Amino acid sequence: MSLRRLFFALTSMVLLPVSPQTALAQDISRVVAIDQLAQSDPFEALSATDVALRSPQVLGTPPNLRILVDLLQLRAELLEDIGQTMAAGDAWLAVARTRAFSRKTLQLDPVPAFERAARLYEQDRALGHARRATEAAIAAETETGRDGEALERLYQSLARLAERDQDPTAADMARAALESITAPALETQIPKSQDGFRVVDVYYATDRARSGSKKPTEFYGSDRNSHLELGIASVTIPETHVPGMVERPSVWRLDFSPSPSKHILLHSVKPVDPDSFFGKLQGEFTQAPSRDLFVYIHGFNHSFEYAAQRAAQITFDMGNSAVPVMFSWPSRNKTSAYFSDAAVVRLSGRRLAVFLEDLVARSGAETIHILAHSMGSRALTDALEIMALRRNATPQDAPVFGQVMFAAPDVDTELFATMANVFRPLARRLTLYASSTDWALASSRKLHGDTPRAGLGGALLLASQGIDSIDMTSMGDDMLAHNYFSNDSSALADMATLFWQDASPNQRCGLHPRASTQAASWDYREGQCPSNDMIGVFSNLEQKNVHQAEEARKLVVELVPDQGRVEFILSLIDRLMVTGR
Repeated sequence: MSLRRLFFALTSMVLLPVSPQTALAQDISRVVAIDQLAQSDPFEALSATDVALRSPQVLGTPPNLRILVDLLQLRAELLEDIGQTMAAGDAWLAVARTRAFSRKTLQLDPVPAFERAARLYEQDRALGHARRATEAAIAAETETGRDGEALERLYQSLARLAERDQDPTAADMARAALESITAPALETQIPKSQDGFRVVDVYYATDRARSGSKKPTEFYGSDRNSHLELGIASVTIPETHVPGMVERPSVWRLDFSPSPSKHILLHSVKPVDPDSFFGKLQGEFTQAPSRDLFVYIHGFNHSFEYAAQRAAQITFDMGNSAVPVMFSWPSRNKTSAYFSDAAVVRLSGRRLAVFLEDLVARSGAETIHILAHSMGSRALTDALEIMALRRNATPQDAPVFGQVMFAAPDVDTELFATMANVFRPLARRLTLYASSTDWALASSRKLHGDTPRAGLGGALLLASQGIDSIDMTSMGDDMLAHNYFSNDSSALADMATLFWQDASPNQRCGLHPRASTQAASWDYREGQCPSNDMIGVFSNLEQKNVHQAEEARKLVVELVPDQGRVEFILSLIDRLMVTGR
């Protein structure tokens, strides 16, 4: 059976028919509610999960693959908890197959789910089922192109299961395959020849606990550590990279194996001691004309791997004009784990405050820019408030940071505005990006008793003195409309503009003031700005520390070949140069 047919066979068992003309956004609040119910009444939660798997209102139309996978996994866990071993094995097999189908989109590893199904089948003495699940795990592991450690374990399991099932021929074949495994580790070693890709080193701080795995993609898990760990994550970016994308292996292009010349990959994770961390960070500025850092704080439902990929992608797309630093807090990387993520992110905010103080004191950077996404904004608002109170910050103080940007912040609107009044003196400029079509935040609003979230746009857009609030509704085009800040080059262009020149929104491209509010609030109008030209020009200007009009104009002529586009960029630069650093 083909993967496409397999997926539709699976979904046909759990979804009611929906009209192709219907376009429904998913409501993750019901998924989170089921996860909470599971703690007290697993039988009722199981029933609710089955209903949710048939609900377009929960899954969305077309179905949101991540929510589908998380619901299937929750169902499997519940069946396992109540002792339905065989049914739990079937359920984990469905999780594994759906993960395999959606590997390109979700980048979730199907192998652990196949293995879990096999273990449950073996407990129920269904050895034939266990062998087939293990064979599927071997096939999925082989497609990754990773090292042989996992394959060795799987072939050992297959040989043992074949012997238990009284099939010596199959056991011998499994042992022969085991002996032939000699593949090197693609993920843990960057090839000597770097043709076709670039390497971006992302400095990181995390309070995630180590998983015990040596694989970079699994090095840190979702458990909380008792302290911060510092290190450097190396991420490869292919020369064929499309701005805004995180390229991954695709079942449709038959490129199952990760390749640095095709995909954005986390190749290595290296923890280091604080002295080495800050020493290496200072070394980044030895020969650089500008000394800028860019700190990225990821949101809800993120793994360490994906956060590192995003940090590298955003930095690369903006021309590597600033050294990337990532703060990764212990998100469980599950749609249903909203409240679990919300519980841990506040403690991480206190640790982030300590890390930001260390960056200011020890990094050697002249300017530190910060971008927080979604629930990561809770960590940043807490951290900045702590720093401001400790410093007794006042508007007369010199700013500690350059641009501080909140993208789709999942924070109570009134709380955000109140906290921003406290930490506003720490930043040269505060910018809030919001969207009225952000369904993740719409669900969050429902989970918080209909309390508006600061990242919602439209009529709910926050209008507060000292914050530049920008409604990016016209750009939200991913399934949750929640990653527009990194998925669309227009948002990156606005960020690149801010990094280069501290310009007010009325000087920047595509932003139009709202007449209905007294405070600073703006609408972004898509299609008015040559985004890629702007990113290329402004990132070069920032990287070369060019802030004089004549020198900037000369560089524009060199970088942009088309005369018509040159004139537009030059007029924009003239507008931006009215005020500057």
